[in-house]
Amino acid sequence: MKRGLILLVAVALSACASSRPRAPQDDHASLGRAPVVDASAMDSQRDIVLAVANPIDPPATHAGSSLLGYAPSKHYGAGQRAAATLAALKQSYGLHEITGWPIKALDVYCVVVKTPPGMARDALLKALAKDDRVQLAQPLHDYAVYADKPQDAHQDNDPYASLQRGFVETDAALAHDFSEGNGVHVAIVDTGVDTTHPDLLGRIHDMHNMVDDDAAAFNRDGHGTEVAGVIAADGDNHRGIVGIAPKATLSIYKACWYPAALHAGARCNSFTLAKALAAIIDTDTRIINLSLGGPADPLLSQLLARILEQGRIVVAAMPPDGNADGFPIDAPGVLVVRVGGTSAAAPGVLSAPGIDILTTQPDGGYDFTSGSSMAAPHVSGIVALLLALSPRLDARTAHDLLLRSSKVSNGKLQVNAAAAVAALRETQKAAP
Repeated sequence: MKRGLILLVAVALSACASSRPRAPQDDHASLGRAPVVDASAMDSQRDIVLAVANPIDPPATHAGSSLLGYAPSKHYGAGQRAAATLAALKQSYGLHEITGWPIKALDVYCVVVKTPPGMARDALLKALAKDDRVQLAQPLHDYAVYADKPQDAHQDNDPYASLQRGFVETDAALAHDFSEGNGVHVAIVDTGVDTTHPDLLGRIHDMHNMVDDDAAAFNRDGHGTEVAGVIAADGDNHRGIVGIAPKATLSIYKACWYPAALHAGARCNSFTLAKALAAIIDTDTRIINLSLGGPADPLLSQLLARILEQGRIVVAAMPPDGNADGFPIDAPGVLVVRVGGTSAAAPGVLSAPGIDILTTQPDGGYDFTSGSSMAAPHVSGIVALLLALSPRLDARTAHDLLLRSSKVSNGKLQVNAAAAVAALRETQKAAP
């Protein structure tokens, strides 16, 4: 396929956004619900996530719809036992519920509660941990994305030489002779995405806002838009860039938001990430991209373990400090990705392009950005290419194949789309 023209016109087309179709779907709009809680207003220094047993299944839902919507009932999705337990716990400890939601996959009902005034949160957590009525009690943790602020393309000494560096370094154009990720479903858990971007219009299947009701903010979010473009920007459409897997289908789960402070990176918390992961469990998505991370979290670990048990492939970004102790990279089976460099990676860690990556931006734009947040979607895109050829490919096989087919490019040992596809095809030929 002819990529040259597509690459050369990327910056020139940054202002060429055309029609603006539908806004992101509101998971709660059809539920007749009470106002959605703004997750960005929660206090990670004081708030607690509390779970109680919920043996009564919540109302049936369909794949692609939200398991976690709100209805006028105070305990939407909570069975009689869960509702009674929560009422008793609130009275015993003086708790104020901010919001609650069922997690069907774990048979629990979760609430975010405020620590009562005058009480230390750690003391409350210790008391709740000893209470037999409580399945889980933990702090509301904060999480962050791993990307630097986009650079001004015009400040690059040779912007055309830098266009789609990751696409070139992974030999993705050669891989596209055999696979473009057709039919592979990828979930992006991140900020919102510019769903009207001309390079993403044909790729996004469904959107879910786990943070608030602000559809306009959803489309203005930068980080998720960047990740989506690396994975699946449309190819051969005579505009912009092309993704690693331009025929893959994307589901967007907004679990992160931008704080009001200028130049602050996007943030997420235990509440929003748990909602996103629980919703994914009820879908057919094969790949989950998590270009974010933070501290270990019991609830998120349980949900991630369930996702991995289902045979899905989770791709996660390595923190900038290289610490592998937190969520989500501490879960066995997760494909951990760092920015490719001249130093050796930790055993089992994949390396991918992550410096000066040209990708999609809100308002139909394009710009360069860096960080392991950009390295991870390169791997998600390559895995989509592989799954299109071998739908039953599992995470361990995909990881080992990517590791052994990595090649040196510009002095860096990195994953290589063409080599990975070739290795998989050779394996398929050799199979009886």
